[in-house]
Amino acid sequence: MTPGRTATMYVCGITPYDATHLGHAATYLAFDLIYRVWLDSGFDVHYVQNITDIDDPLLERAERDGVDWRDLAARETRLFTEDMAALRVLPPRDYVAATEAIDEVIELIEKMLAAGAAYVVDCDVPGADYPDVYFRADATEQFGYESGYDRETMARLFAERGGDPDRPGKLDPLDALLWRAARPGEPSWPSPFGPGRPGWHVECAAIALSRIGTGLDIQGGGSDLIFPHHEFSAAHAECVTGERRFARHYVHAGMIGWDGEKMSKSRGNLVLVSELRAAGHDPAAIRLGLLAGHYRADRFWSDQLLAEATERLHRWRSATALPAGPDATDVVARLRRYLADDLDTPKALAALDGWCTDALEYGGDDPDAPGAVAAAVDALLGVDLRGPLE
Repeated sequence: MTPGRTATMYVCGITPYDATHLGHAATYLAFDLIYRVWLDSGFDVHYVQNITDIDDPLLERAERDGVDWRDLAARETRLFTEDMAALRVLPPRDYVAATEAIDEVIELIEKMLAAGAAYVVDCDVPGADYPDVYFRADATEQFGYESGYDRETMARLFAERGGDPDRPGKLDPLDALLWRAARPGEPSWPSPFGPGRPGWHVECAAIALSRIGTGLDIQGGGSDLIFPHHEFSAAHAECVTGERRFARHYVHAGMIGWDGEKMSKSRGNLVLVSELRAAGHDPAAIRLGLLAGHYRADRFWSDQLLAEATERLHRWRSATALPAGPDATDVVARLRRYLADDLDTPKALAALDGWCTDALEYGGDDPDAPGAVAAAVDALLGVDLRGPLE
């Protein structure tokens, strides 16, 4: 890409029915690094992120807790944005709730119906008088290219991740819901196909197309979104635009576990960013702990990892607080080079560790070096080294 042009990125956001955990944080930190590298390289950046503020998990949690689903979504969205700000994640240019994009979703579904890429299925739920709308998985010849999964893997993941393969009336078990007809007691919006609400995948396709347009540079999210979410959102867009690829690159962040086990709501072992902050942990240390592993790798969080990150932060702050240090030209160049190489943060952190060790143990005679290192760490890694040393 040529500096000065606009780099575009769409990253799938949260469903706001619970607090921000470290898995969320790790994902958005990865794309924050991309954002920062692009800015450092001279690009304008159009970054869009959605928030799925209408979906089954949100409605189920609201009913369980006896709260209005809109209040739950607003509360958890507010906490998420506070956590992201504390971690110094740069906000997207457009932060769009699904409920703010209903018109765009409806327009996209109408285009899919007109193109024969979608069809209606009668709803057999008592009290539901309008049809559901489904997307044909065979609507694009290239369906499957984003994930590279075979049919058996797709079927398994579709069933595990919100799909409805056994829904009567579907043409193919993999066909994905575009519009859920209004059920008694559920929120709904009017549409030409009857009142209802959007399916999950079409929400992201509609928001990305309306805010950015075609030819995204990056569509991103956690690795659990590879299929079905990113596969279908890409296909939804491609079937109406005629493009072979919704995005030039599909980028996925690895999962975060806790002390050797997968972190999940069902296990009750989520590590929440807000709780770490409330316990007095420096958000910069939390950020460094997550950056210690490569963004694509599934990895584990632990108290030891946080302690090591806290110690690293202290060393970096001590080194950059010195009146002078070793020349910083090479370490700043290496920082840029490692981040340009698929965001290789382990190497980037190791390079900075080396400079800080030299500064603390051997000193240096360049009065500009500590400030240059601190500025590069701030701009590229998002870590503020001006904080307290104790």
